[in-house]
Amino acid sequence: MLYARSRAMPASFAGLAVSMAVIWFLARDRWSMIPVSLALLVAIAVTAIGLSGQDTDLDRTAAIRWAPRRVMHLLLIGGLGVAAATLPRLWEAERVPVEIIVRNAGGLLGLAGIAAVLFGGAFGWTLPLLVFIVSYVVWATTSSTEGAQLVITWLFQPAGAATATWTAVVLAVAGLGSYAVFGNRR
Repeated sequence: MLYARSRAMPASFAGLAVSMAVIWFLARDRWSMIPVSLALLVAIAVTAIGLSGQDTDLDRTAAIRWAPRRVMHLLLIGGLGVAAATLPRLWEAERVPVEIIVRNAGGLLGLAGIAAVLFGGAFGWTLPLLVFIVSYVVWATTSSTEGAQLVITWLFQPAGAATATWTAVVLAVAGLGSYAVFGNRR
């Protein structure tokens, strides 16, 4: 319980519930790729602010192994994001495939882990937000199917797009691995 409070989990869960209610309300008639990706982004960004504790030096001197806890914390964030994005499937007529939701959650989660390592846990939301904005702008303004554009717009690619899947897998593995090994930046 102390770990959860030191990582601002109660506040993150409250922020997650409020932000998901707003997104679900605004996209209630059209739960398509954009609202789903936005819901994943917001869910991961809101909960990623707790990727660092109150005192980084104290965390580093602890007698426990932090790598398993860090991985479990990231996986919990990803699970909450997937749950928040799949819950509207119960009542919405338009359904985004679960494969896309899991793929995007993994990639965004990896980006949150990388951001925590590079910028600190409180800024775990920065890279997912940046990638979402760039991906959306490129996806909305062009319709090219070149390899580089498929990598940049991986968030908005359809199910079964190998380039999008591999981009998300690489981001997820890099983010989980780097955060588990190095932790957040001081």
